[in-house]
Amino acid sequence: MVTVGCREAGLTVEEARKALGTVLDPELGYSVTELGMIYGVEIDGNKVTVDYSLTSFGCPLAEAMEADIRASLLAVDPSAIILTRLVWNPPWGPQRMSEAVRLELGYPL
Repeated sequence: MVTVGCREAGLTVEEARKALGTVLDPELGYSVTELGMIYGVEIDGNKVTVDYSLTSFGCPLAEAMEADIRASLLAVDPSAIILTRLVWNPPWGPQRMSEAVRLELGYPL
């Protein structure tokens, strides 16, 4: 592993998920992690693969969301190679949200 300053290069899954928690869904104003839009994070060396979904197929902000996902990870590790995969299976739904967000938005638990 390459050392950069005092830190080894490469993200951990926990660091990646924490960074993704800063990405907000522009329509709902909650993080993509709180909304359950991040389906998976895999780390292989400096390659970070993120499986994510959107709240709807026709989301006009899909490109912006992908850019924000990439930017959040690169802010923590500029040397990371980011691969994003937009997935639709299983379909996103309110049941994927955190309990706190579901309560705030008025969805049943």
